[in-house]
Amino acid sequence: MFTVINEIDFSTAHEGMIIGLFDKPEKFSGSLAKLDELFGGQLTELVKAGDVSAKYKKISKVHSFGKIAAKRIWFVGLGKEKECNFEKLNEALGKAFKAVKASKLQETAILLDTFMTESVDGIEAAHAVGEAFSLATYQFQGYKQKSNEPEKKLEKITVYSEGVDKEDIQASLTVGLAFGNGTNSARTLVNIPGNLLTATDMADYALKLASKYDFEAEVLDKEEIEKLGMGAFLAVNQGSTEPPKMIVLKYQGKEQWENVIGLVGKGITFDTGGYSIKTKAGIVGMKSDMGGAAAVLGAMEIIGELKPEQNVVAVIPSTDNMISGNAFKPDDVITSMSGKTIEVLNTDAEGRLVLADAVTYAKHHGAEYLVDVATLTGGVITALGLHTTGAMTNHETLYEQVLEASMEAGEPVWQLPLFEKDKERVRNSKVADLNNSPGSEGHAIVAGAFIGEFAEGTPWVHLDIAGTSTTSKEHDLGPAGGTGVMTRTLALFVERFEPIGK
Repeated sequence: MFTVINEIDFSTAHEGMIIGLFDKPEKFSGSLAKLDELFGGQLTELVKAGDVSAKYKKISKVHSFGKIAAKRIWFVGLGKEKECNFEKLNEALGKAFKAVKASKLQETAILLDTFMTESVDGIEAAHAVGEAFSLATYQFQGYKQKSNEPEKKLEKITVYSEGVDKEDIQASLTVGLAFGNGTNSARTLVNIPGNLLTATDMADYALKLASKYDFEAEVLDKEEIEKLGMGAFLAVNQGSTEPPKMIVLKYQGKEQWENVIGLVGKGITFDTGGYSIKTKAGIVGMKSDMGGAAAVLGAMEIIGELKPEQNVVAVIPSTDNMISGNAFKPDDVITSMSGKTIEVLNTDAEGRLVLADAVTYAKHHGAEYLVDVATLTGGVITALGLHTTGAMTNHETLYEQVLEASMEAGEPVWQLPLFEKDKERVRNSKVADLNNSPGSEGHAIVAGAFIGEFAEGTPWVHLDIAGTSTTSKEHDLGPAGGTGVMTRTLALFVERFEPIGK
């Protein structure tokens, strides 16, 4: 995919060349100065005339007219150099790769030094190139009849990295590509319809990951789930003809199984709402209710590729939530694996039920730190919109590490409060230890508070991605559909994790 060359060579033929352009430089330097010289100063004139723009994310396509061996040049506007950071660079590169892809090129070059700043060095710029290429050119194949005409894909990128160590650049490109590919895998899982991605299918996918990356794997079937007393998980599955699966993947990056990070992802492959049935508009798109599981599986793919020195257990409770004569009902009382009893007031508050048993099971496997990810509530969309993931925690130091990872990944998170009164609302039941739906007020908060009852004293962060797991619009780093949100955040969190006092 990527070929790294230290010395810039404008005499080598390329179908295209991608070049970054910052706003109002006093004069061109580096490879841009060499290019301007080959163009007889015409590049300077094009910029002055506004035919080539440095405005942020503005793409200017110029034919080389034989001045260099590359046929076309895509200039990428990067705005003011002082304002350019990794996230902005990532998005600008994404837009450039989309433009190159639209031209049906199979090969291109990129001048890495034109994307470097004082705050973004060559290593980071290379990571952005690898990640942005993967994310921006992703496309879900879907199920339409295919044309017999072979599709042209961008398959080869030459990266000119003058002044930066070749091996370091190659390694960083590989890391960036791994982050992008893992996110794309999560996107694909979210985009697959529920009839083609059952709990069994998800378990098979996880087992293939385990085989590829040598993870330890465990998939509990219904009988084993019953033996372990996972009554909350089983209640959600009651109405389905599809058997439930509790999926576990273990990655051991340290000699001892200690300081174990538990990643828990909600894996509801389709959610009708049960007897608290969704509206005809609200039920469409519920194939994406396993976005948390997708993020965890995507993160495990990245972890498998990069092999950080950490210990991770991923736990995914997977089922659909259907309606039948066997389905669980409002007013039912169920017993979770932890022993806590739960009064069911809303069968559409099923995600927190499956996560309750999954969190308990993650602790059973030695998880000492927990991060759960779930498309949990419409309430988080009301509170934070479609671009920000909601977060809750019982441990601020752990949350700070997740927050830092999310900022680096460009996946914004905002913390919601968790007060004693929120916990009291969840504990308010005349017939059971807990109730699963105290009301619509602060819905996202009480949902998180419910899961926190099962995390208990274990440091825990909850991420509600109901608003961010899908998008209805194409964007610079991908198409409409599943976003794979939190995949990169989780992988970065694991990679950078520092054990903390509890």
